[in-house]
Amino acid sequence: MNKDWHSDHFCCWQCDQTLTGQRYIMRDEQPYCIKCYEDVFANQCDECAKPIGIDSKDLSYKDKHWHEHCFLCSMCKISLVDMPFGSKNDRIFCSNCYDQAFATRCDGCNEIFRAGMKKMEYKGKQWHDKCFCCAHCKLAIGTKSFIPKNDDVFCGPCYEEKFATRCSKCKKVITAGGVTYKNEPWHRECFCCTNCNSSLAGQRFTSKDEKPYCANCYGDLFAKRCNACTKPITGIGGAKFISFEDRHWHNDCFICAQCTTSLVGKGFITDGHEILCPECAKARLMAANS
Repeated sequence: MNKDWHSDHFCCWQCDQTLTGQRYIMRDEQPYCIKCYEDVFANQCDECAKPIGIDSKDLSYKDKHWHEHCFLCSMCKISLVDMPFGSKNDRIFCSNCYDQAFATRCDGCNEIFRAGMKKMEYKGKQWHDKCFCCAHCKLAIGTKSFIPKNDDVFCGPCYEEKFATRCSKCKKVITAGGVTYKNEPWHRECFCCTNCNSSLAGQRFTSKDEKPYCANCYGDLFAKRCNACTKPITGIGGAKFISFEDRHWHNDCFICAQCTTSLVGKGFITDGHEILCPECAKARLMAANS
């Protein structure tokens, strides 16, 4: 140390025993015998709790120290010297044991994610790239668009095939718009009159035997006809009509044949195919008897 000493003065800084002819270690520019140095400064092994002497290799990680022969996996006890390892809850593990115990697992195959593997994540779940597949066709979705359904994901074509709304007539997927009739979906262009095939979307229509008809076809095919104008009485749009015996009239057509006064809500008298107000019927009767 570039200093001169009497032989009996060159002593351990801790115990004062002579260091002449003995091994010693310098610490903070002071000499220590081996025993004192190990007692005062040696690190304690985290595995066996014994001091790590100067003749032992001191392996350290995050303020913890081990003898070389004590640096073992906490689970399988394999040596971790010169091996990759992981740490969890102040314990060390070889890479295999760490992966088995703590590594994130794929929600598809339940296997672990290893370093360098691509991970797909959605709503708290994660998959290997190859495991992130459509629940129906099983093809990998990758970066393509997908649609979730319950706990599964589907590619676009499979979702449409299994779940998309389909037209009651042509059975094809309704991608936009559409109409509903009797709780069944239709394309606007497919919702047509049963008779003339004209579109009923946005039009007045009625039904017969569960089939839709436009107002004109329904009137021509099924409606009662007015006894006065002979046109069909459809009742569509809330139109009112009068029925008497086997004859029917539009409200506007239910008038006196003589004076054309409306007879809706009034008394009337029939004369053959005609209807008359009481005054005109009386006048016709008097004229006939005169």
